[in-house]
Amino acid sequence: MSQRPTGYRGQGFSLRGEKDRFVLPPLFRKVFAELGDEGTLCIGTHPDYKALRAFGLSRTALFEDILDKEEDNAVRRGQDYNREVRSTKMWVFTEVPYDKSGRFVLPPKFCKVGGIGDNICFLGGGNFITLWDLDQLGAMGSDWEDQYELCLAEAEEARAKSARGKGA
Repeated sequence: MSQRPTGYRGQGFSLRGEKDRFVLPPLFRKVFAELGDEGTLCIGTHPDYKALRAFGLSRTALFEDILDKEEDNAVRRGQDYNREVRSTKMWVFTEVPYDKSGRFVLPPKFCKVGGIGDNICFLGGGNFITLWDLDQLGAMGSDWEDQYELCLAEAEEARAKSARGKGA
């Protein structure tokens, strides 16, 4: 019996394509389907980075547990924790439909807030997927260097494929 996935994993890349659409990579579409979230990508701002977070609607069932753990950790460390602010940042998201090929249109307001230009690097991170513009990810420094290099390689492949498709 196959085990149900517990989180989003891996990385992917998409160039902005025709009709301003991006493509959710197949690996992530598979997890969405396994979780019963097929067809809807929830997009919100990242609480700490110039990036976006994405997840399926089923992940909202985990939000209270996540908030409880964050609050417990803050109390244990003697740090302030504003549950209302964190809760709002988690629950303010937009449901974006995607088709069977993974194509979706990222609302312009999210492109602006998340610093997304003509590409998206998708990084699986357990409960959420982070969505980065390649340049934003490259500016994150040494902690993110390996993820940047992986996305850079995928970007080069995607751009080469796009150029071949245009007859270049």
